[in-house]
Amino acid sequence: DKETFLVEFPEFDTFEVTESDQYLVDRLNEEHLYSCAVPILEKSAEILKGNSIDAVNFLMQKIPTLNKKVGIKTTDIIHSADIRYRDYEKKLNGEDDRFFLSTGFHELDYTIHGWQRGEELVVLFARTNQGKSWVLVKTLTEAWRSGNNVGLISPEMSANRIGFRFDTLYKHFSNTSLLWGREVSGYGDYINDLNNHQANFFVSTPQDFGGEVTVAKIKSFVQNNNIDVLGIDGISYVRDTRSTRNDNQQAQLTHISEDLFALSKELEIPIIIVVQANRDGVKQNGGDLQLENIRDADGIAYNASKIIAIRQRVDEETLELAVKKNRDGQVGGKFLYQWLPDTGDFRYIPS
Repeated sequence: DKETFLVEFPEFDTFEVTESDQYLVDRLNEEHLYSCAVPILEKSAEILKGNSIDAVNFLMQKIPTLNKKVGIKTTDIIHSADIRYRDYEKKLNGEDDRFFLSTGFHELDYTIHGWQRGEELVVLFARTNQGKSWVLVKTLTEAWRSGNNVGLISPEMSANRIGFRFDTLYKHFSNTSLLWGREVSGYGDYINDLNNHQANFFVSTPQDFGGEVTVAKIKSFVQNNNIDVLGIDGISYVRDTRSTRNDNQQAQLTHISEDLFALSKELEIPIIIVVQANRDGVKQNGGDLQLENIRDADGIAYNASKIIAIRQRVDEETLELAVKKNRDGQVGGKFLYQWLPDTGDFRYIPS
């Protein structure tokens, strides 16, 4: 340990290392590969001055030796089986809250078991003005209620407007009254009581990200605020830093969804994104949305772990949630709720 080491070497300076072991190993591998590659490239450049064919042949001989030094992380699922057995035991003993978060819709939880803490990219998709932002804030509110730090990137609504929706969903204050400045009984006492809660609900807009939301900035946002679950109200507002001049919108959204899923896996948090459905989804199948109705984004459907289609039936004041993809379970379930936006009520209608 450090103390024993300093007894032997009292003048040795120690310092705190905050990076992960894997990051340090990767950096050492990269530095080692650099030191091995430089002499080869310099030698090939020297040969190139005399004969390009000899230079290419020299490179082809040496590249296999460099490939062996490129480390690829892997896991042996045979000899590391005890790790997943410990995870299984924790779930068996009722420690599900360590692995899953409630969606806020208990009937939906029964089918998909909630949002998993990591390796979870959830897509909520619908046409415009169908209630998908309300559903997003509701599920984030439920996560906050359970003691989790929540983050929401909101491109179209301010933090105050999101706050009013939170108040409506959490304590059912009239949203219209809050927005229009009408008298709301008990609202002041409620606001004072919120300061007693330990969990945080962070809301940021693209302007808070310097006008450009990228996956790298999202990672910093999550880490700096110790966020346990993240919502993004519109994937189209995230910029693809991997795109090239020839990449179309579909390719860029595929890159972004890949990077967000990797981020969920790395930080062990669920990420829930809102995606727009195309117009054809309203015309086809009586408005019953399918995966192909996700706008410009076959890649999003591929990378998502769960996809929930949202459809509002205005004449019946109802909202339908349909499970279109569930990587770890059944699909096809539909859940109908009587939805009262002004009071934030979602009342399940058995079918």
